[in-house]
Amino acid sequence: QVQLVESGGGLVQPGGSLRLSCAASGSIGRINAMGWYRQAPGKERELVATITNGGTTNYADSVQGRFTISKDDAKNTVYLQMNSLKPEDTAVYYCDIDASRTYWGKGTLVTVSS
Repeated sequence: QVQLVESGGGLVQPGGSLRLSCAASGSIGRINAMGWYRQAPGKERELVATITNGGTTNYADSVQGRFTISKDDAKNTVYLQMNSLKPEDTAVYYCDIDASRTYWGKGTLVTVSS
């Protein structure tokens, strides 16, 4: 059974940083891409960043230049380094992994507030 476990969320002041991790366990097979999405209260889930098997990255305009996605293939883990955080970054962050099917984590809450 495949499981995705996110960690690293929490409360941070505006301008601060957090690093999210998402580790996949189980027989996930060949991974095509990994990504992070977020859902703020009252809003739809939106793409934050993705990284392909070959390392090509893609970012939402709202996080470009502030967030960095990376991965460790040996650990089946994807990371999201978030710098210069803003209150509007407050959301539940979900990781997803595209393999033989799409797997989702349960989410980790990021709150940016003074």
